[in-house]
Amino acid sequence: MSKVLGTAVAWNYLADNVVRGVKMPERSLKRPHQFLNADEVKRLIVACNEPTRTIVLLATMTGLRIGEILALRWKRINFIDETLVVAETCFMGRFGSPKTHASRREVPLSRAVVEALSAQYSRSANQSPGGLVFATRYGGPLTSNNLRRRGLQPACKRAGLPRINWHGLRHTHGTLLHVQGTPLNVAQAQLGHSDMATTLQVYTHASVIAQREAVTLLEKQVFPKVPKNADGSRDTAEGALPTN
Repeated sequence: MSKVLGTAVAWNYLADNVVRGVKMPERSLKRPHQFLNADEVKRLIVACNEPTRTIVLLATMTGLRIGEILALRWKRINFIDETLVVAETCFMGRFGSPKTHASRREVPLSRAVVEALSAQYSRSANQSPGGLVFATRYGGPLTSNNLRRRGLQPACKRAGLPRINWHGLRHTHGTLLHVQGTPLNVAQAQLGHSDMATTLQVYTHASVIAQREAVTLLEKQVFPKVPKNADGSRDTAEGALPTN
């Protein structure tokens, strides 16, 4: 703004730059994305009750958005090929199309997810192809806010974890992909991002974990564990920390 007004003064449109010397407030930093590590995911899943347990497992192992999970129907799960198709989303009880073309995707399922979904199918009151995988007693869609307040947040407390929201579980999936070295384009397809820059943001936020692992790996290279001698003592001639 100051530059614009300065130009206006130079061109004789204004007599003076009224904002000269005014300092703009610093931009507030965005709240950092939430995510869990692998051990925390295990603790959270154990602490959950159904159907929250299966929803949490699905979110962390596939990266699906909560709206995509709540709109999931049995006809879109292939138990033989161990895949599911994302073709619909649900928000506040209303169904619609996925947010982008890239969001329409086929997602591979791990064995643990397939087993959890099979158990969910056996509990389901509506096992027809068009039936919702996660539904109310009346067959309608569950709401994400109620699930978060009544299922996810209490489970976090029981597991001794900070509160996390549904998007945090999706971010957890992207983080764990990054930690294990998954290529960026593979993660983009898995998460259903139309823009790779969005996936890159997830990977950038996950760099703290990657940095820690890199430092740990470096330490093992520089200071490898020293093998014990026959008498049980350690050979300090090699691999020990330098001393003054």
